[in-house]
Amino acid sequence: MYGVHTVKVIRLGVLADLPAARDVFRSASLSNAGDRANLLAHPEHLILGPEALTEGRTQVAEVDGSVVGFATWADADGVIELEDLFVDPSWRRRGIADALVKRIADVMRAQGVERLEVTANPHAMDFYGAAGFTNCGIASTEFGPALRMVLVVH
Repeated sequence: MYGVHTVKVIRLGVLADLPAARDVFRSASLSNAGDRANLLAHPEHLILGPEALTEGRTQVAEVDGSVVGFATWADADGVIELEDLFVDPSWRRRGIADALVKRIADVMRAQGVERLEVTANPHAMDFYGAAGFTNCGIASTEFGPALRMVLVVH
């Protein structure tokens, strides 16, 4: 299937993308065996709200017209945070997440933002490192400490 689907589009998400984004969010979240038990014990963490879509803070990845991934960002007291980055498990390792990060970095750069930060899931640290993020500290999360990483985008 990989070679058959060639039309990848990264675009601003809209509210109509919410059902597909929710499907991607849930399937991607539960596909990680290291997180599955915690997420199933706390199903409130498997709910994706519409706010980032309605506020223009979401980029979605489409292949042949279907949403296969998305990324959101937020302004947390002047720190631009990569809030969510999810790709449908069947579309992983095809450059979708990298394209989403690059698009958000481009958007932030155009807005004069110098840094994009993320609280990295331990299972995604290699991806973030390969995407150019570097370690910048530790954050406390509900599920324990997590690595903070930063991407310089200026």
